[in-house]
Amino acid sequence: MSFSTYPYQRPELEQYEKAFRQALQLFATASNYSEAKKALNQLNQLRSEIATNAKLAYIRHSINTNDSFYRAENDFWDHHQPLIDQLHNEFYEKLLDSAFEVELKQEFPETLFLYAEDQLRLLNDAVVSLKQQENETISQYTQLIASAQLEFQGQTLTLSELAAFFTATERSVRKASHKVYEAFFVAHEKEFDAIFDRLVQLRHQQAQQLDFENYVEYGDRLMNRWSYDRKQLQSFRQFIIEVVVPINQKLYQRQKDRLQLKDFYHYDLPLVFPTGNAQPKGDDLVQKAQQMYHELSPETGDFFEQMIDQELLDLSSRPGKQSGGYCEFIDGLQMPFIFANFNGTSDDVDVLTHETGHAFQSYLSRWIVETELVFPTSDTAEIHSMSMEFLTWPWMEKFFPHERVKYQFAHLSGALQLLPYGALVDHFQEEVYLHPSWTPEERKQCWRKLEQSYCPERNYQESDALARGLYWYRQGHIFEVPFYYIDYTLAQVCALQFWQRRIVTEDPTVWEDYLAICRIGGTKTFLETVSYGHLASPFDYDKMTELLNIASDYLADISEVELK
Repeated sequence: MSFSTYPYQRPELEQYEKAFRQALQLFATASNYSEAKKALNQLNQLRSEIATNAKLAYIRHSINTNDSFYRAENDFWDHHQPLIDQLHNEFYEKLLDSAFEVELKQEFPETLFLYAEDQLRLLNDAVVSLKQQENETISQYTQLIASAQLEFQGQTLTLSELAAFFTATERSVRKASHKVYEAFFVAHEKEFDAIFDRLVQLRHQQAQQLDFENYVEYGDRLMNRWSYDRKQLQSFRQFIIEVVVPINQKLYQRQKDRLQLKDFYHYDLPLVFPTGNAQPKGDDLVQKAQQMYHELSPETGDFFEQMIDQELLDLSSRPGKQSGGYCEFIDGLQMPFIFANFNGTSDDVDVLTHETGHAFQSYLSRWIVETELVFPTSDTAEIHSMSMEFLTWPWMEKFFPHERVKYQFAHLSGALQLLPYGALVDHFQEEVYLHPSWTPEERKQCWRKLEQSYCPERNYQESDALARGLYWYRQGHIFEVPFYYIDYTLAQVCALQFWQRRIVTEDPTVWEDYLAICRIGGTKTFLETVSYGHLASPFDYDKMTELLNIASDYLADISEVELK
């Protein structure tokens, strides 16, 4: 069945609750393990069915936020998902209190029980209303971003489409496109401030109601950080400042020299090469990816064929479409869905390979019956996506004929440059939720101060708005999924290890290790998965320093002649 024809139905929640409680009663009163397991499988099936409808509503709303039917369905789920989650918490409570705990833990993943413990700690009746209000406020943000209709060079563009002009070789075009882009956020500054202020207060209240010291502690629990803590994240951020920022400043100086600019402003940063960044050639990226994935492995070839046949890719940017990109696993279809906003730049290839990494992992993890474990925690999940970007490097000539080296240079540089930015986003959120009474102006001042430590290359002399600290408005994760962004940095240094093994040392075992960590889904913790894939921990700073120096040296060995 294709995605477009797959039926959506708003659930009758009273009927669902009745069926769920009946199965839960059977689980709780089972006289033997066989009965308990049968009831558990029934509960998993019920949860899978309701998750399918929730995801269908989310995807179809994000595809067209102007669709009145799915806008209403999105409102329905914003309000009712916390109630459903609270009902599911009764299952987690019974699971952890089961008379058959020993047998269950022998057969079911340990992470299921860790997840159950977190959910019981994060949600109860006291915060359901706050959760509903949080969901509704997040939807206000996504709707506001999706509403952008910007006039530039005689065209009406979305934010994603306008961003394609950021890499124009004409400096006047880069400057002008940035100005129009920033003007949207300035025009709606009070709205963004009000939305975020509301989110901070709602989240702080949740933490207080559940006896957390603050929302930072709550947020880390929400992200299921089972194998490391915030002190380690703080140390990792400091490592990035000390080791990665100096490497990146050399890359930015090289870029400035390459562009032959006396002053290197914020709108110059996206243009890596004076002759233009590498651009994918042709409008058949999916067909090229189809060929690539057949050549990469039988598993990826079969998988990508199914994605195309079942219409599970929506990649073009258009008015009313939600911004960004994501992958979602549709339980009822037993297949993932890829969402993106192509704009004709190299980002299209990045997002296609990135989201395909997510999708392929969930495809290989379909054997997992617990809906919450098909995808792993986000720190692990981003290993699969970011590594796929590098594991497909040998096929980049298909997308960038005669510009492969330029693409790969910019892609690897971008991977290094993401690390400080990811740490910046995490540090900013930590400060914000430690100071929930801050005014919008204090938050902006905090962002700009931290930005100068993590991203000192950002020269905002020609942008009052960015100099005031407005850049973070465009980072949807800050509004939608707090404390997610640091996971990109943890996963990035893991993905760089796959890059090193595939490209630098040509390790023949690298693909099998990648398949192995994809197949285990969310059945292991982050550091267990890292070990399972024969990778070094991001918190092993000696090995991380060595890795980053290898990447830096690799880039240094590429001559400017090769980049013309």
